[in-house]
Amino acid sequence: MPLSIDHIVIAVTDLDAAVRDYAALGFTVLPGGEHPRGSRNALVVFEDGAYLEIIAFPRPVPDFRWWQVLDRAGPGLVDYAVLPDDLDADLARARAAGIVMDGPIDGGRLQPDGTRIAWRSARPPEPDIPFLCTDVTARSLRVPEGAARRHANGVTGVAGVTVAVQDLATSVARYRAVLGREPVAIGGVPGLGFGLAQFRIGRQTLSLAEAQGPAAASIGEHLVRRGQGAQAISFYGPDDARLDEDLTHGASLEIVRDL
Repeated sequence: MPLSIDHIVIAVTDLDAAVRDYAALGFTVLPGGEHPRGSRNALVVFEDGAYLEIIAFPRPVPDFRWWQVLDRAGPGLVDYAVLPDDLDADLARARAAGIVMDGPIDGGRLQPDGTRIAWRSARPPEPDIPFLCTDVTARSLRVPEGAARRHANGVTGVAGVTVAVQDLATSVARYRAVLGREPVAIGGVPGLGFGLAQFRIGRQTLSLAEAQGPAAASIGEHLVRRGQGAQAISFYGPDDARLDEDLTHGASLEIVRDL
């Protein structure tokens, strides 16, 4: 079951400001639309088919985890999704391995031109693992093609996601179940104070990091403030660069040279 990163979610308090700031960073930013819950989004779509969803909540949604994290910890990364080959089959396989997921859940949003797009998802209560998301309407409606995928900063796609986890062994087992594959590396990182396990899906690397000492304070801080889940994202591009977190609205983003 081939998988790829579907999209990465960044929650912000001011969508219009975020659109301007991501454009200033060299990204092509597209209007998204409005969800039934009232949230609004904008998109940054890449040549590899993945995209950033920049989302804001004009009114509180107290029972929705993304809003809860935004309200508690401020703007930044809140989740990410993988694209399954067959949502029903992959969900059944994950559940058979003991993974709890809600769904399938019908989702959709209304684009600014009035077009309604639809998808289905399955979401774990604990976000150390990604949620699954697949299209009902044509994928090109949710993930535009052509010039929309080209960016002035040269970014072409997602290189990796770093995920902060509380217990590395537990999360490794959960990733095995969801992805249906083994990690390519697992163990500690000498001198840096954290445990690491890495999974590969295509050219993308999912790195699970567990704090194991004071040198890994940033992982522990992330867990306290934002909980388990995506902590940092890297993109393929022409040169190494770390993006200004004032302009990324709290998201830890970097460009790595595509060799």
